[in-house]
Amino acid sequence: METDCYCTSLRVAARRASAIYDRALEPVGINAAQWSLLRRVPQPGAEPITIQDLADRTELERSTVARNIRVLEKRGLVEMTTSPTDRRASAIVLTPDAVAVTAAAQPLWQSAQREIEQALTVESAAELRRLALSV
Repeated sequence: METDCYCTSLRVAARRASAIYDRALEPVGINAAQWSLLRRVPQPGAEPITIQDLADRTELERSTVARNIRVLEKRGLVEMTTSPTDRRASAIVLTPDAVAVTAAAQPLWQSAQREIEQALTVESAAELRRLALSV
């Protein structure tokens, strides 16, 4: 797809990259968006994180994070509790099942990383990441 629009080009690239990660993570039953959240949720026994803090860390809308967390909760991968610092806020931690899923997902994610690097070269992939995060 040829375009001079940066937004369109970035969105196409993001969809293509997401498809690579989704395919790689499919064997453990999660997608790239879920992986991104699970990597930022504290381990069982650690201090839970609020949905708002998770939204801030991921630079996503709170409603998007909440919707995805509900899916992960239904799958038994996160546990919702009341925040110990703010009784009005929900807080989340990984379940033991999520620890197993994320451990199994790690090499799959690494294979997706390598696929991106092979398509772009390691140096170009690193430069792409640097440029994308500078916007």
